[in-house]
This record gives sequence, structure tokens and C-alpha cells, in this order.
Amino acid sequence: MGLLLLWFVACVLAIVGLGDLPLRDFDEGIVARVAFELSQKQGTEALLPTLWDAPYLNKPPGLHWLIAAAIQLNNSGDTSLPGLPSNTLVRLAPAVLSTLIVPLGGLVQWHLRPNDRTSCLATAAILLTLMPVVRHGRLAMLDGPQLSAMALLWVLILSLDRSTMDRWRTLGAGLISSGMLLLKAPLLLPAAAAALIPVLWGGEFRRWWRWPLAGWFGVGLIPGLAWHLWHGLHRGTGALWLWGGDGAGRVLFDAGEGSDLGWKVPVIEMLEGGWPWLLLWPFAMAWAWRQRHSRWGKWALGTQVILAIAILPLKTQLPWYSHPLWLPFALLCGAPLAWLIHRKDLTSPPGAAVLKHVPFLWLALGVSLVLFGLIGASGLVLTFYPYSGIALAAGVGWSIGGWLMLRPTHAKRKLGAISMVAGSVAALYLLMSSSLWLWELNENWPVEPVAQLAAQAKGAKVVLEGNDERPSLNWYAGQRISSLDAVPDAEWILTRNPQRISSMAQERQCKLAQSKEDWALLFCGPQTQ
Repeated sequence: MGLLLLWFVACVLAIVGLGDLPLRDFDEGIVARVAFELSQKQGTEALLPTLWDAPYLNKPPGLHWLIAAAIQLNNSGDTSLPGLPSNTLVRLAPAVLSTLIVPLGGLVQWHLRPNDRTSCLATAAILLTLMPVVRHGRLAMLDGPQLSAMALLWVLILSLDRSTMDRWRTLGAGLISSGMLLLKAPLLLPAAAAALIPVLWGGEFRRWWRWPLAGWFGVGLIPGLAWHLWHGLHRGTGALWLWGGDGAGRVLFDAGEGSDLGWKVPVIEMLEGGWPWLLLWPFAMAWAWRQRHSRWGKWALGTQVILAIAILPLKTQLPWYSHPLWLPFALLCGAPLAWLIHRKDLTSPPGAAVLKHVPFLWLALGVSLVLFGLIGASGLVLTFYPYSGIALAAGVGWSIGGWLMLRPTHAKRKLGAISMVAGSVAALYLLMSSSLWLWELNENWPVEPVAQLAAQAKGAKVVLEGNDERPSLNWYAGQRISSLDAVPDAEWILTRNPQRISSMAQERQCKLAQSKEDWALLFCGPQTQ
């Protein structure tokens, strides 16, 4: 019941304000377009994804199929441009699938620490309140659903016990592996390795393995492998990009745009996004090492290390590439959080004398956030004002929670943990219902007004002057808007700022077709000659 309650809260955080902000570059705009084109296909054509009618070779279409099914079931939009599904509809399937990590993460911990209810619920609560898990899960991207699929794969492997149910568990593991092959195919390898290493390390493999289970697992793999075979037969060597360019290529060489900070990107993401539970992680790692002969110690250490080895060396780094690391993080931190509540585990964690004072730091952080929020709400520092409500919600929850978790009675410490979680949930609710949660939109100009300008061309080819191509603009405009450099003789041109509009009109003998804010649509066709 506790896991179901936490999952319900996760669904609320996933859905609130989901479609209020436009789709972002790059993944969301591309995912939406591929899904939309799949929704228009019939029969075997729907098995092969396309992007602007060209073969789409970047990712398998597992998530795109789900979004396409949602589009087909509800073929309506809330945008001023006809024919497009709403932002909410595009994001809904990945958002809901991403919430499953909360109960599934708790179930993984339940198998690792049997009958430890508090660690189970603490792990789920940590996953519920991690901002990167909530935020990336709401996006029309593959990372959130992939994390849930990885957790379900681990649950099924952990539940093997030489019973008659094992055949169905291995069949389920095979089907989930197929699902991962249809989301981000290369990630199945480190996810499976992260589970296999602890299984081999603990000798579990010898206890429950029987050869017929391999057949059941193989049956489960058929859908994923069959699609890759079908894709290869129709797309030829280009289909190998799913494994070479998107997989090994990102490890061995730079396979795309990303940060040049390398391994520092996932480290920074963990340091920024792990609060308030990040303070527990060093104690958790030391505790897992001490208990490395236990099932929990092997899995907590093994999964954290294997996934870190798979992610840190990537030559191409983006913040969401670190997303798989949050499940091992929660498995580690759930145990010391449970110990802080009970304080009577037979084996105290290393540094217990220091760990029991961590709530002091949470109290200090909470008070600091309350002061930050009050300064913002008062208008003394205008830049703080948009964040004041979020800071106050987290600050009140953390300060009360930290204070209660220092109390000598178990009941008050339990209320303290609940207060910590409630403060984080309230802050996340305020963030996700605001215009602040998708801050990448602030890195570039808004696309929706420009897409409305492009619609004035009534389907004619439009190009963009002075800017690179943007998938989100393509999505809202309903056509691929390339840069002017790629199509120098284009008749319809989008350009920005009054000076540039004037010079473009003179240089190319264009006339102003439509303007909006500091953007203009110029027509440079034969009528202007």
C-alpha cells in the first residue's frame, strides 16, 4: 500500500502542467515527429520509423509506437496549428511509464533487504523526490521509460527462486529485454551486466539456473530481436547505426553534439540533482562495502560501479545520460535513511556517529531555503522571486524533518522522514506546475510564434536565415525548416530583427509577407521581380 501511495504521488507530479510548455530541442521535437509519422502509417510500414519521410536510424521505435497509439486514440490538438497532437498527448505515455520507477525501485530493495519495509519505502521515496528523475521522466524522451524497464528487469531476476514460477519470470525478463532493445538498444548490455555481475558474485546463478530457463528467456527476446532483424533487412547497413553510432561510437569517439567536460557531466548531474539525499551516499557506499558479502551489498555496489563504468567514459556527454545511475543511488541511500529512522539495526553503518548528525545539515539547508524564499517573496531580491514558493516548500519540509529526525523517539523520526519527503514533493509540484521546470527553453528563442509565421506560406518550403535547424520548430511548423545555407534559392525565408529584415529585403529583392515580434516572413519569389 505504501508503494502504491508513492506511485500515485509520482503520477500527480508527472501529469501536473505536463503540456503547458512547448516541446524542446532536440529529442522531444524529433520523438514527436517520428511518432506522428508512425501514427499515419498502416500495416508493415508502421514497423519502420521515418523522420520527414526519410529513414530514422537514431533510435528504435518502441516509445514512438506508444505515442503514436495515443495519437491515434485521441486525434485532437490544443495548438493553433491544425493537425498536431497536444503537448500533453505527446508526453503522456513516457511520463506515466517513467513513474513506475518509484514502486519498482522499492521492490528491488525489498528483494535485496527482505522484510525491511522501511528501506523499501525509503528507496521509493528517494526516487520520488529526485528532481532529475521527475523532470526527465516528464519529457518525450526514452530515458525515463528505460529506467523503469531496467528496474523491472532487476526485479524479475531477483525474484528467481527455483519455483515453478521461474519460467514466467525468465519469460518476463526476456520480454522486458525486448522492450529495452526497442527503446535504447545499447543500454541493455550495461543494464544486464549490472545485474549479472552481482548474481555471479553471490553464487545465485548456480542456485536457481536451469537450462530450460534459457529457452523461456530466448522466447521473450524474440520480439526485440525480430524487429532489429526486420529493420536490418529493410534498411541495410544503416540499421547498424543503432548499435555502432549510437552505442559503441559514443564510447570510442565523439558521436554527436554534447558537452566537452566528459566524465564531469554525469558527476555534476549527480551532485546537483541528488539533494537532499546526497549526504547519505558516502555512508551508503562504505556500508555496502562492509556488507559486500550480503545480497544488498553485492547488488548496491555492483550496479553502481558497472553503470558508472558504462556511462563515465562516454565521449559524447549530455546530462540525461546519467539517468540510469539514479536507481543504484536510491538503492544505496535507502538503507542509511531507514537506519536514521530506526537507529537500532544490529549492524550500524560505518561512520554512524557522524551519520546520525546528518539531519542537522538537513535542518540547516531547510532554514537556508526558508530564508531564500522569504527574501524572494518580500521582493528584496527580484531574481529570487520566481523561486520563492519552491524554496519555501522545500525549506519548511526539510527544516521540520531535520529537526524531528534528531529527536530520540522513533515516532518523531518517522514523522521527520515524512516531512522531508512531503517538502520535496510540494516543491516539485510547484516547480512542475510552473514555467520553470523546462529551463532549456530559455537557451534559445521560442519556436511557436515563428511556426505560426511559417504557416502563412501555406505549405510552401520555408527556410531559416541566420540560425541552425531546430526540430521543435519543424514540429510546430509541420514541415522541415532547413537553414538558408542549405537552400540558398528558397522563396520563403524566416529572418530575425528589424535591421536584418530590412537588409534581406533589399539584398534579395524580397517583400514582407508577415511579421511577428522581431521575426518576419519574407517572400522572395518571382512576383517581387
